[in-house]
Amino acid sequence: MTSTTVTQITLNLLQGSVRFNFSHTAAQDLKAALTELVGQLKAIATQSPTSGKRAVVPTMEYQHTGDVFLEVFCNPNIWPSPFAAKLLITVRDDRLRLTTEAELPRVIEDLNQFLNS
Repeated sequence: MTSTTVTQITLNLLQGSVRFNFSHTAAQDLKAALTELVGQLKAIATQSPTSGKRAVVPTMEYQHTGDVFLEVFCNPNIWPSPFAAKLLITVRDDRLRLTTEAELPRVIEDLNQFLNS
């Protein structure tokens, strides 16, 4: 399977799941964005609450246009750790628009499973 091959990915959401065509290249890009987000969340979690105001970290916004438009958004400033973080996910095309939340660890697990298949 080449890196430009498009197969279906399943993302497990808080309630249910969504499946759509996604390339391995796009999945690797999303995984890189989520890895950076996890690093930011870990840095926020280790900041001392007694040191005053925390540094504000920019939001994570990933967008991919393929068979469907995928947008993944997270504000790392509102989550205490990577394990608690949730992502706002939008999947849409010309007939359908789905916007919902998913847990960050679960999406990372889904991506890893997709990339290893």
